[in-house]
Amino acid sequence: MIRVLVVEDDARLRRALTINFEARGYRAVGAPTGEDALALARDEPPDLVVLDLGLPGISGLQVLASLRAWCDAPVVVLSARDTEPDKIRALDTGADDYLTKPFGIEELLARVRAALRRHQPTPPINHVATAHFTLDLANRTCTVAASGHDDAAAAVTVHLTPTEWTLVEHLCRHPDQLVTSRQLVQRMWGAAGGDDTAALRVHLGHLRRKLEPDPAQPRYFVTDPGIGYRFVPDRAG
Repeated sequence: MIRVLVVEDDARLRRALTINFEARGYRAVGAPTGEDALALARDEPPDLVVLDLGLPGISGLQVLASLRAWCDAPVVVLSARDTEPDKIRALDTGADDYLTKPFGIEELLARVRAALRRHQPTPPINHVATAHFTLDLANRTCTVAASGHDDAAAAVTVHLTPTEWTLVEHLCRHPDQLVTSRQLVQRMWGAAGGDDTAALRVHLGHLRRKLEPDPAQPRYFVTDPGIGYRFVPDRAG
């Protein structure tokens, strides 16, 4: 059964939403504050989150950023704020959809169904092999072709730090996809990371020196200037 976490400080709306979700076969649990929502999510990770931005205590955006540090469940934002900057801020922080209050329950349910379809689980990528390095993401082992060699027989084991593993795992599990700097910072350090892209660049530089054949001209971990990074695997043929 799909578990929906409803984060809404208005008790009447929160109850109405949970009742409607449960009437349609979902398992719904409500949280009146961001702190409660994060505690519930950690105890039992949700399959989808419906999140009000105007919460007491920590804001909905802070909740979203904290969730995105470790939770891939789709998030549908509810908000009375209907300006373009507010919507962009929520989407950039990691929301999958944005619905302005007041809204119709059928429209919300349709957006929830669409968000769940986009997040159908796929087998995780646990093994990455290129001409220059091999990564076992499940066991966190890394081998790199010895200098002057492109074959596995000449590989040597390379140590990656926990932070480098978090970085390389997220990039390699989203091949050919642009991952923004903010998303990577949140993944590595959570909300406490803020916008510290300087530290991100330092760690990515270390990673390139360990894995790239030419760190000055990255072949695998490439930069989209001003936006983020992507992992480009070897092409067949």
